[in-house]
Amino acid sequence: MSLAPTLYGLVLTGGRSRRFGADKAALRIGGDSLLQRTVELLAAVTGRVYVSARSDQAGDALRAAYPMISDAEPGQGPAGGLLAAHGQHAEVAWLVAACDMPGLDEATLRILVKLRNARKAATAFRSPVDGKVEPLCAIYEPATLARLSQRATAGMGLSPRDLLGDSDVEYVEISDPAALTNVNAPTDLETWHASLPRMSDKGTE
Repeated sequence: MSLAPTLYGLVLTGGRSRRFGADKAALRIGGDSLLQRTVELLAAVTGRVYVSARSDQAGDALRAAYPMISDAEPGQGPAGGLLAAHGQHAEVAWLVAACDMPGLDEATLRILVKLRNARKAATAFRSPVDGKVEPLCAIYEPATLARLSQRATAGMGLSPRDLLGDSDVEYVEISDPAALTNVNAPTDLETWHASLPRMSDKGTE
C-alpha cells in the first residue's frame, strides 16, 4: 500500500474583508490574532504551515511573520491560494483553513486528519448552513489540485466548492458545527461572541 502524500497546512488570508470593513486576519480572539490562532491550530496537525495571501499583501507585517505563499494571479479568490500552494509543492496534500473561523479548534482538525482518505479527491465536512461541502476547512489531495490547475488553464470556473461538489469526497461528521462559523461582517462576530458561554454561567445549572 502506497503512503499518503505528506500533509501541509494553508491558512487562507487573501480576502479583502469588504463586508467586515477591517482585516479579519488581524482580529483578536483571546489575545491572539485570528491569523496566529489558525496558524497554530494547523501547525498542531500538519508538518508545515503556510499563509496564503494576495501579492499586494507580501509586505504586510502580520502575514510576513510566517512562511507565505502569494497568489500568482489576482482576483481568483480562495482558488488562487490553492493554485499557488500547489504550484510550490505539487506533491503534497493541503489542509486548508480560512482565517475567519473563530470557533475552529484543534479537536475538529484532528478529526479531519484522522479520517482523511487519501484515495479520494478530498476529505471535508458538510457545511452546517446548507449541508453542502465546506471547501474552506478541508484536505485537498494533490491530484485534485492538479485538476483545479487544469481548470484554470482552460479558463473554466475555479470555485473550490464546485470543484469538490464534482469530486469523490470523503465526508466527515463534525461534532461541533460552531467550529465552522465564519465571520463576514461585524454582526457575525457579535453573534458568535453572544453564543459563547458566559464566564458567570460556569459552574451553574
